[in-house]
Formats: sequence, structure tokens, C-alpha cells
Amino acid sequence: MPELPEVESARAVVQRHALGRLIVDVDDADTYVCRPHPPGEIRAALLGRRLTEANRRGKSMWCETSGLRGSRVAGPALGIHLGMSGKVVFAGEDGREVDGGDYWRRGRARGDHRFTRFSLGFEDGTSLLLLDPRRLGRVRLDPPVERLGPDAGEITPAQLRAVMARGAAPVKARLLDQEAIAGVGNLLADQALWLAELNPARTVDGLSRAEVDRLHRGLRAAVAAALAGGGVHALSVVPARRADAVCPRCGAPMLRGTVGGRTTWWCSREQP
Repeated sequence: MPELPEVESARAVVQRHALGRLIVDVDDADTYVCRPHPPGEIRAALLGRRLTEANRRGKSMWCETSGLRGSRVAGPALGIHLGMSGKVVFAGEDGREVDGGDYWRRGRARGDHRFTRFSLGFEDGTSLLLLDPRRLGRVRLDPPVERLGPDAGEITPAQLRAVMARGAAPVKARLLDQEAIAGVGNLLADQALWLAELNPARTVDGLSRAEVDRLHRGLRAAVAAALAGGGVHALSVVPARRADAVCPRCGAPMLRGTVGGRTTWWCSREQP
């Protein structure tokens, strides 16, 4: 399931391979993935433009576009949300491919484009595809990224204290709120709370400043580890999120419950 690290890998593919190429074809026929745009609307907005920059905040990615025929007036932003199984693929004219996004356990064979939901075709014969087996991704023009909270990989201690100072939600639910902190999904939240030795059901109004600062260190460490390991599947607590597992740090039994509507695991000894 794409979280911040997987989306960053997709953004890097676009940044390194797809910028500056003239868009000569757009397939936006999937009315579910491209909602609320009717077929042809995204195509009409992007033909003749180039992607100029690939940006990300949390789990949201968007690309700036150029003006038409040398105009300095920029085009619309192209938002690409990976959903729960999305992967971005850059296909070269020589058959080579580079992809980024969701970690598929069985991988993907080169040229397997069965799950293409949206694509850009470039003048030089290359293309950029959104592959999404579960069809839960989203492509739209000018996405409302201003609604998102600070990026989980860049949030400061002061920003996290402000986020945790509001209301009385469980701390895990607050971590998962994209308008509070952008980029944290279920696995990153469990890893950050495990590193910080905080129970996920603790309410934010009961956290001390020292605990919030500890959570900040845990969150930044969790994001860094997932980026370095190639995705959230590589996080150290993930193998212990199963029945009869023990804490990787102290060996105590792991506990399972539901917090913030999500299946949650924590250490019975260190996260009381």
C-alpha cells in the first residue's frame, strides 16, 4: 500500500525520466480514476505541454506543466494519486522501463501494462503510465494539495507539537489524518509509535512535550528507514505484525487491536 516512501519513488521516476518531453497523446478514458473529469478533458488540457517539475507532499504527487508553444503562462498541475496499489512506469522507446510506487510482492514483468489506468505519450516515443490493479488511484487537474498538513519527512518538532495539541483523538488516528500530517499510513504509524514506545490508543491531549518530541524522532526515523529500504514493507516492526509474534526489541508478545479504524500492532511491554 503506497505511503510516503512509495510515492517518493514514483515522483523520482517522473523527475528523472519524464520531464521536458512534449506530450502528444493522453489516455484519460478511465472515468473512475480520472473523476471528476469526463474523458477527453485532461487530454485537451495537456496536449502540447511538457511536464516541468514533479512534486510531492505526503502521499500526494503532482506535476507542473509548461505553457503552450513557448508561452510563459504555465499549464495546469497534473495530480497523480497512487491509491492502494498504484505504480508509475516510464517506458522508453527501446523497451527499457523504470517504475516506482507500490511494492508488488510478485514484481512486474517488463511490458506488462494490463492495469494501465492513465497514460501520457511523448513525441519521442516514450510514455508515462499509471498502473493500478485495484483501480483506487486518482488522476486530476490542479489537485487541492493546500489542504494537506506538513510532510511527515519534513515536519518540525514545533509543527508536530501543534498538531498533537488539538482535540483528544488517539495518537495513531492523528498520525493518519492527512490534513494534520501528510504521508503517514498504517505501517509508518505503527513503526513510529513502536520506536517512540507510545501506545497507539493514547489520546493526544495526554501526551507530554517529551513524548511528542520522542514521537517526532520516531516518525522521522521511520520515514528515513522506509526510504532507505525501498518502502514500508522493509520496516523493522512489519514482520512482528502477526499472531504469536514478539517485539523485535524486547521479545515481549505483540498485541493487536483497532485504532483509528485501522488494524494496529504494538508491544505489550514497551507500549503499555
